[in-house]
Amino acid sequence: MLAERILDADVIDLFAGSGALGIEALSRGAARATFVERSESSASILRRNLDELHYTKRAEVVRAEAVRWLSGHRERVAAASLILLDPPYAGDSAALALRELDRAAAAGTTVVAEIGTRTRVPQLSRLREQRVRRYGDSELRIYEAQNE
Repeated sequence: MLAERILDADVIDLFAGSGALGIEALSRGAARATFVERSESSASILRRNLDELHYTKRAEVVRAEAVRWLSGHRERVAAASLILLDPPYAGDSAALALRELDRAAAAGTTVVAEIGTRTRVPQLSRLREQRVRRYGDSELRIYEAQNE
């Protein structure tokens, strides 16, 4: 679904966990990836995965809470061409992250969110929904940032 958007992409993987989404992007030709993960144990596993796959030179692991990181790193967000997020289904992390991305993502940036089907998606002004796919209790939502 995203093949043409991955090659040479500058990727941000939010709520990265083990890094599966961002690592997949790197394996398909993304230029670089920033992984944002709050858990030290998950970040440690992520660093090990990147090392074993020889992606450390093209990757940065940031240990931080994703929504807080987004609000404090708008320039980095604006530089990304592909932003991936897989927040916990419970709670409001998805809605908060999408709101921040709606404000900060540059026009043309692709945002891919894997969220629960029960997640309330906020009203977004710049992120335009391109596609939605449902898989059981989860949805894959693809957005493209527009000019205001």
